[in-house]
Amino acid sequence: MIVAFSVAPSGTGRADGSVSDAVAAAVKIVRDSGLPHRTSSMFTELEGTWDECFDVVKRATEAMLPFGSRVSLVLKADIRPGYEGQIDSKLERLEAAIEKQDDQANS
Repeated sequence: MIVAFSVAPSGTGRADGSVSDAVAAAVKIVRDSGLPHRTSSMFTELEGTWDECFDVVKRATEAMLPFGSRVSLVLKADIRPGYEGQIDSKLERLEAAIEKQDDQANS
């Protein structure tokens, strides 16, 4: 499965509204998990079994607690039993499809 999630504290009391320290704590948990992952400006994607992914999401969410009075979690999952390596394969298939469309448009 691939899980895309975003977790952040609120009620931090910081005048600038930054949550980068808190997000860094969560991303460190993801990186230390050893699971395939990537982080963008808004989400972190993680690939593994249901139990592996949700363990990491839970620990990353709990890492937010010291940073604010509340925690917000947004989560989306692609559950496809029997498939691994999809965090990269899905993007490779997308790029191939775009290239094919570009080739057809230029023919």
